Order: sequence, then C-alpha cells, then structure tokens
Amino acid sequence: MDHARSLEGLLDKAEITDLIHAYCYHFDRAEPEAVVALFAEDAVIDYGPDVPTMEGVDEITPMISRGLAEVFAATSHHVSNIVIRFDGPDAATSVCYLYAWQRYLGSDAESELWGQYHHSFRRADTGWQISRLVLRAVTMKNFHRENMHPIGRRNFSSEPK
Repeated sequence: MDHARSLEGLLDKAEITDLIHAYCYHFDRAEPEAVVALFAEDAVIDYGPDVPTMEGVDEITPMISRGLAEVFAATSHHVSNIVIRFDGPDAATSVCYLYAWQRYLGSDAESELWGQYHHSFRRADTGWQISRLVLRAVTMKNFHRENMHPIGRRNFSSEPK
C-alpha cells in the first residue's frame, strides 16, 4: 500500500503539518531555540539569494537568533495549501503557501511577503524534522530584501501561440 494512503501515512502527514505550524508559531513568539529544535542537525535553510544559505544548526542558530532579536519587532506567519509527498516511510517533501507580515525594530515600518515554503523532512528517533527549507516569493511589499527565489510560475507570454 502507498505510504501516504496508509494510517501511518495519514498520521505522518498530520505530524509534518504540525511541524510546519510549529515553525511559524515559535518564530512569531521570538523563540529561536524552539525554532531551531524543529530542524535536523544537518538541515539547510535557504531564505533567498540575498542571504547566505545556512547549513547545520551551528549556522542556523545564530542567524535565527539574530533576526528575531535584532531585525523584527513582530512577525505573523500564515501557511495554507500544504501539499505533502512521501519519498518512502521516512522522508517527505512539501510545498505550502505563505503570507508573512513583519514590523521592524526601531521603526514603525511594516512589510508583507506572499510566497511559498518548500520543505524536505526526515524521520528521526524523536519524530519528523525539517531537513531543508527554501523560501520562495510571489511578491513583496516593503520587504527587507530585494531578491527572492521565484516560485516557478509558468510564463505564458513566452510560449508560442
């Protein structure tokens, strides 16, 4: 039987969905230790071409901590349309839609981002962990970075008619 359609697969989907929600919850509460605890030791985070890709929790921890302490006064992350695909019983990928609002420290400036999280997950002895996170953007308003990975939207204007 296909893992995704088995009872274990359905439970795994719920656990992975909870993991995605936990990332948003702990990020918005400025709890960097709780955010980092969701990742595998060798996880990779790619927030876009303007930010160095982080590899491993030793690189992820200071970046997340610094951002929450020195960049953002408040954030609000909303995810939806979560699609999870399994690569066997112990590995999965997902894409989910993202709306993120931010207010920056030291000013009243606010920004918005509409995009997607692309995740990879791996089952560990303690449960599912995020092994890769890539942020992709559709559009931004007053966001603190100019360059983002696109979502890969098809371009009809360049196709032959």
